[in-house]
Amino acid sequence: MNIEDKSKLEALFEKVANERDLEIYGLNIKTNQNPVVIEITIRKTNGDDISLDDCALFNTPASEAIEKSNLFNCSYVLEISSQGVSDELTSDRDFKTFKGFPVNVELNQKNSKIKFLNGLLYEKSNDYLAINIKGRIKKIPLDEVLKISLCTLKD
Repeated sequence: MNIEDKSKLEALFEKVANERDLEIYGLNIKTNQNPVVIEITIRKTNGDDISLDDCALFNTPASEAIEKSNLFNCSYVLEISSQGVSDELTSDRDFKTFKGFPVNVELNQKNSKIKFLNGLLYEKSNDYLAINIKGRIKKIPLDEVLKISLCTLKD
Protein backbone atom coordinates (compact mmCIF):
# COMPACT_ATOMS: atom_id res chain seq x y z
CA MET A 1 0.00 0.00 0.00
CA ASN A 2 1.46 3.34 -1.01
CA ILE A 3 1.25 6.65 0.87
CA GLU A 4 -1.49 7.98 -1.40
CA ASP A 5 -3.72 4.97 -0.73
CA LYS A 6 -3.06 5.23 3.00
CA SER A 7 -4.11 8.92 2.88
CA LYS A 8 -7.30 7.97 1.02
CA LEU A 9 -8.03 5.29 3.59
CA GLU A 10 -7.41 7.69 6.46
CA ALA A 11 -9.76 10.27 4.90
CA LEU A 12 -12.36 7.54 4.52
CA PHE A 13 -12.09 6.58 8.20
CA GLU A 14 -12.16 10.23 9.29
CA LYS A 15 -15.48 10.67 7.46
CA VAL A 16 -16.93 7.60 9.20
CA ALA A 17 -15.59 8.84 12.56
CA ASN A 18 -16.93 12.39 12.15
CA GLU A 19 -20.44 11.01 11.57
CA ARG A 20 -20.21 9.39 15.03
CA ASP A 21 -18.58 12.25 16.99
CA LEU A 22 -15.28 10.39 16.92
CA GLU A 23 -11.88 11.19 15.51
CA ILE A 24 -9.05 9.04 14.22
CA TYR A 25 -6.16 9.15 16.68
CA GLY A 26 -3.97 6.70 14.80
CA LEU A 27 -3.90 4.47 11.75
CA ASN A 28 -1.41 1.66 11.25
CA ILE A 29 -1.48 -0.72 8.30
CA LYS A 30 0.61 -3.85 8.64
CA THR A 31 1.08 -5.03 5.08
CA ASN A 32 3.78 -7.49 6.12
CA GLN A 33 1.18 -9.74 7.73
CA ASN A 34 -1.19 -12.16 6.06
CA PRO A 35 -3.95 -11.15 6.19
CA VAL A 36 -3.12 -7.43 6.24
CA VAL A 37 -3.91 -5.84 9.64
CA ILE A 38 -5.52 -2.39 9.73
CA GLU A 39 -5.28 -0.87 13.21
CA ILE A 40 -7.46 2.18 13.85
CA THR A 41 -7.25 4.07 17.13
CA ILE A 42 -10.26 6.28 17.83
CA ARG A 43 -11.20 8.84 20.45
CA LYS A 44 -14.32 10.86 21.18
CA THR A 45 -14.32 14.47 20.07
CA ASN A 46 -15.70 15.58 23.47
CA GLY A 47 -12.87 13.88 25.38
CA ASP A 48 -15.03 11.17 26.98
CA ASP A 49 -13.67 7.65 27.33
CA ILE A 50 -14.03 5.16 24.49
CA SER A 51 -15.92 2.01 25.44
CA LEU A 52 -15.80 -1.44 23.89
CA ASP A 53 -19.25 -0.70 22.45
CA ASP A 54 -17.90 2.43 20.73
CA CYS A 55 -15.20 0.33 19.06
CA ALA A 56 -17.74 -2.30 18.01
CA LEU A 57 -20.13 0.33 16.62
CA PHE A 58 -17.32 1.87 14.56
CA ASN A 59 -16.19 -1.48 13.16
CA THR A 60 -19.12 -2.18 10.81
CA PRO A 61 -19.28 1.21 9.06
CA ALA A 62 -15.46 1.26 8.78
CA SER A 63 -15.52 -2.21 7.17
CA GLU A 64 -18.28 -1.14 4.80
CA ALA A 65 -16.31 1.98 3.83
CA ILE A 66 -13.25 -0.16 3.02
CA GLU A 67 -15.31 -2.53 0.86
CA LYS A 68 -16.96 0.33 -1.09
CA SER A 69 -13.64 2.10 -1.67
CA ASN A 70 -11.97 -0.84 -3.46
CA LEU A 71 -8.64 0.19 -1.89
CA PHE A 72 -8.02 -3.38 -0.72
CA ASN A 73 -8.15 -6.31 -3.09
CA CYS A 74 -6.86 -8.73 -0.47
CA SER A 75 -8.07 -10.12 2.82
CA TYR A 76 -7.56 -7.98 5.92
CA VAL A 77 -8.26 -7.83 9.63
CA LEU A 78 -9.70 -4.63 11.05
CA GLU A 79 -8.77 -3.77 14.66
CA ILE A 80 -10.49 -0.84 16.38
CA SER A 81 -9.17 0.40 19.73
CA SER A 82 -8.96 3.42 22.01
CA GLN A 83 -5.85 5.44 22.73
CA GLY A 84 -5.73 4.04 26.23
CA VAL A 85 -4.58 5.86 29.32
CA SER A 86 -1.70 8.28 29.08
CA ASP A 87 0.79 8.79 31.88
CA GLU A 88 0.63 12.55 31.30
CA LEU A 89 -1.98 14.43 33.34
CA THR A 90 -3.72 17.15 31.35
CA SER A 91 -7.41 17.46 32.21
CA ASP A 92 -9.12 18.51 35.44
CA ARG A 93 -10.56 15.00 35.52
CA ASP A 94 -7.01 13.55 35.50
CA PHE A 95 -6.00 15.71 38.46
CA LYS A 96 -9.06 14.68 40.49
CA THR A 97 -8.70 11.00 39.60
CA PHE A 98 -4.99 10.78 40.44
CA LYS A 99 -4.89 12.95 43.58
CA GLY A 100 -2.46 11.29 45.99
CA PHE A 101 -0.65 9.36 43.24
CA PRO A 102 3.09 9.74 42.61
CA VAL A 103 3.88 12.27 39.87
CA ASN A 104 6.94 13.55 38.08
CA VAL A 105 6.79 17.28 37.37
CA GLU A 106 9.00 18.61 34.59
CA LEU A 107 9.86 22.26 35.16
CA ASN A 108 10.72 25.10 32.82
CA GLN A 109 14.47 25.59 33.25
CA LYS A 110 14.19 29.33 32.50
CA ASN A 111 12.27 29.91 35.73
CA SER A 112 13.80 27.21 37.90
CA LYS A 113 17.19 25.63 38.51
CA ILE A 114 15.43 22.31 39.19
CA LYS A 115 14.45 20.27 36.14
CA PHE A 116 12.23 17.61 37.78
CA LEU A 117 10.32 17.18 41.04
CA ASN A 118 8.82 13.94 42.31
CA GLY A 119 6.05 13.77 44.87
CA LEU A 120 2.42 12.91 45.49
CA LEU A 121 -0.17 14.95 43.59
CA TYR A 122 -1.88 17.19 46.12
CA GLU A 123 -3.91 19.68 44.08
CA LYS A 124 -3.98 21.82 40.98
CA SER A 125 -5.53 25.27 40.85
CA ASN A 126 -5.66 27.89 38.10
CA ASP A 127 -2.41 29.37 39.41
CA TYR A 128 -0.31 26.55 40.85
CA LEU A 129 0.32 22.85 41.19
CA ALA A 130 0.80 21.48 44.70
CA ILE A 131 2.68 18.25 45.35
CA ASN A 132 3.53 16.51 48.59
CA ILE A 133 7.27 15.91 48.82
CA LYS A 134 8.10 13.79 51.88
CA GLY A 135 5.27 15.31 53.92
CA ARG A 136 5.77 18.93 52.83
CA ILE A 137 3.42 20.61 50.37
CA LYS A 138 5.28 22.45 47.61
CA LYS A 139 3.31 24.90 45.47
CA ILE A 140 4.72 25.38 41.98
CA PRO A 141 3.45 28.23 39.78
CA LEU A 142 1.85 26.75 36.65
CA ASP A 143 3.98 28.92 34.36
CA GLU A 144 7.00 26.94 35.62
CA VAL A 145 5.40 23.55 34.87
CA LEU A 146 6.04 21.94 31.49
CA LYS A 147 4.62 18.46 32.07
CA ILE A 148 3.03 16.39 34.86
CA SER A 149 3.21 12.60 34.54
CA LEU A 150 2.32 9.61 36.68
CA CYS A 151 5.41 7.78 37.87
CA THR A 152 6.79 5.55 40.56
CA LEU A 153 7.92 7.49 43.61
CA LYS A 154 11.68 7.82 44.05
CA ASP A 155 13.35 8.34 47.42
